[in-house]
Amino acid sequence: MLNQKLQLKLSQKLSPQQIQLMKLIQLTTAELEQKVKNEIEENPALEHGNESLDTDSSDFDSETQSEDINVDDYLSDENDDLSQNFYSTNEENNSFQTKSSPSFHQYLDNQSRNLILNDREKPLCEFLIGSIDESGYLRREIEDIVDDLAFTQNIITTRDDVISVLKKIQDLDPPGVGARSLQECLLIQLSKKTNQKESILNSIKIIESEFELFSKKKFSKLSEKLNLSDDDLKASIDEISKLNPKPGGSISSEFSNNTIIPDFILKIEDGELIVELNKRNSPELRLSNSYKNILEGYKNDPNKSKSQNQAMQFLKQKLDSAKWFIEAVEQRYQTLFQTVDAIVTFQNDYFLSGEESDLKPMILKDIAEKINMDISTISRVANSKYIDTPYGIKLLKSYFSEGMKNKDGDEISTIEIKKTLKQIIDDEDKAKPLSDIELSKGLSEKGYKVARRTVSKYREQLDLPVARLRKEL
Repeated sequence: MLNQKLQLKLSQKLSPQQIQLMKLIQLTTAELEQKVKNEIEENPALEHGNESLDTDSSDFDSETQSEDINVDDYLSDENDDLSQNFYSTNEENNSFQTKSSPSFHQYLDNQSRNLILNDREKPLCEFLIGSIDESGYLRREIEDIVDDLAFTQNIITTRDDVISVLKKIQDLDPPGVGARSLQECLLIQLSKKTNQKESILNSIKIIESEFELFSKKKFSKLSEKLNLSDDDLKASIDEISKLNPKPGGSISSEFSNNTIIPDFILKIEDGELIVELNKRNSPELRLSNSYKNILEGYKNDPNKSKSQNQAMQFLKQKLDSAKWFIEAVEQRYQTLFQTVDAIVTFQNDYFLSGEESDLKPMILKDIAEKINMDISTISRVANSKYIDTPYGIKLLKSYFSEGMKNKDGDEISTIEIKKTLKQIIDDEDKAKPLSDIELSKGLSEKGYKVARRTVSKYREQLDLPVARLRKEL
């Protein structure tokens, strides 16, 4: 028996240009240069040049453009007149790097090319590698990744598919990369040991079944539960201590002095802040005149053959692709500059003084609302773009923090509180380290009323262990 059902489904479809724009926004300056180079090599309709893109030119027929959402509607046109100094004209800013080497993520991406992946898995692998942090961990929930793939990449997938690809990534070097927790990280490293001797097998048991006891250093209970002698337990703990809790750390440190090219340059002139976009972010691109002329010739030929029609469609496709890429690059510049201009304006006092106490609480939503953009777009800019200031080159995301009131009722940034917390821990008696409750009292004495749970959160964000693990003999 046939059943008829009426179902209303709301879905969002992104145009190819929108998808391309979001990918370009995430690229660093060095990665953008490589992307432009690749596009020019792959598409002969795209050339280096300083001619403006004439979207209304009669010699370019845009009838093959996507009917999907226009990217101009996706990004607001507000704040177009942000500054006369849109690009930096200072030539010395064009090569602000130290050493040319691949980044940590490029290191993983290069290895991933040796993985056996089908066409459906390749974009998942690329997205997952981009989501791994500098410590080597994937700290996002799989469900969130599935959703993000659907909304930002137009890729519909499942949790099982993502985990399947993640398992393959976890086979890459360094051992433990792609883990979602410390426990998983250690287990991956232990499983890769070629010599699975008894101490290794016991180590796997400890991490797999009694990780909480191990992490709390309750060794007597650990020995009792797993029926291990003191010597066996010591041998296993020694094996675990040789593992790397931050597998990406060693690789990232190799690249720490690599190719840090600031995307923006901030200057102070006569007490005024001037922001410029590094000129290396503005490659001059144009459509190929020869390609456009050939296409026009085909269009005007009244006796076109089938092969000529096919050639004309090919030319139009290449010109469309080149046009989309040029527009996406231009939109990238606009998005980057609007974002950094809003950040500098918001943190005006800090950028004039350089004092961390002048940093205002600022979250992604503050900037998103200021320039009428999506929070995810601001996040993509802040997480990957650097600004060269009189106080050093810093990642934009380092200026974002939540706010809290001090004892005088003034709104202060959590960055300042974390700095004070670290100082208290640095100055403590390591024979009797302070508990989180005592740290909370110490902050209160300095004018910051912070609950114990909040202290624990800040301490973890500073990568500082609990009191018992800070104790020294």
